[in-house]
Amino acid sequence: MRRREFVGLLCGAVGTPPLMVRAQPAKLPTIGFLGAGSPSSWSHWVPAFVHRLRELGWIEGRTVAIEYRWAEGRNDRAAEIAVEFVRLKVDMIVTGGTPAVVAAKEVTSVIPIVFAAVGNPVGAGLVASLARPGGNVTGTSTQAADLAGKRVALLREMVPGLERLAILANVGSASAALEMDEAQAAASMVGLQVTKLEVRQAEEIAPAIETVKGRAQALHVVIDPLLGAYRIRINTLALGARLPTMHGAREYVEAAGLMSYGPNLADGFRRSADLVDKILRGAKPSDIPVEQPTKFDLVVNLTTAKALDLSVPDKVLALANEVIE
Repeated sequence: MRRREFVGLLCGAVGTPPLMVRAQPAKLPTIGFLGAGSPSSWSHWVPAFVHRLRELGWIEGRTVAIEYRWAEGRNDRAAEIAVEFVRLKVDMIVTGGTPAVVAAKEVTSVIPIVFAAVGNPVGAGLVASLARPGGNVTGTSTQAADLAGKRVALLREMVPGLERLAILANVGSASAALEMDEAQAAASMVGLQVTKLEVRQAEEIAPAIETVKGRAQALHVVIDPLLGAYRIRINTLALGARLPTMHGAREYVEAAGLMSYGPNLADGFRRSADLVDKILRGAKPSDIPVEQPTKFDLVVNLTTAKALDLSVPDKVLALANEVIE
């Protein structure tokens, strides 16, 4: 090889770094999104969360990565997903519903966990207090049990002469079991006879509702990822049994439920994105207070009311935030 060619070749090698030492793109912070229910039951909530993240500068695929997994209301599946997220070394876990948060908390005390739509985070042992959560968990609460009395009162307005009430809940969830007890207490205070329908898995829902067919006059459905995933089935069975239903979120009413009263859960997920933003920018979950709901919705389905031969009182219509026709 000529000397001039050799020198040129050497200079070229020095000027071009080897492929393996070229700068690699920085790894995006990764959120493990543990959907406790199904994609359809959370279809209003996830977009609210992602949209708020975008407003705060966290754009999916550009400035943040999100790994979605769905437990379909199964506690065992939620636990598997939580373990998977720890193995993937995500930077944060976002979820909702008490069992899913418990599952995540049991497998990591280091990875920050942000929850939305948890009924009683203190009572469930997820945080030390709402003001100072401590540990690696914070989020937005629904304070669902506190609203049980209001739901019972609205059902009495809607169903003339209501005397016998059935309450359906997934007692595998601590917050759902608490809300069931609160609803029973509120119903008993106004003289209603209560039948508790306790389920832990999807296969138990239909037999439970069948037991009160012809006996109960209305059905109070306690909000929960399991029951949310099967909300269409529950409302179909309730209609077949001529049972007016009360729910905790509008998504159940969209699926042919009669009415719902509770916090606006899309707003809760949106506000949880603000907490995610704070943590991604360096804040500690232990120092971020759990936020309580500020927006509450009463939603009524007139089509379902007509199918049940119910006339919606003017008082209820005046209070309703939304009427589905």
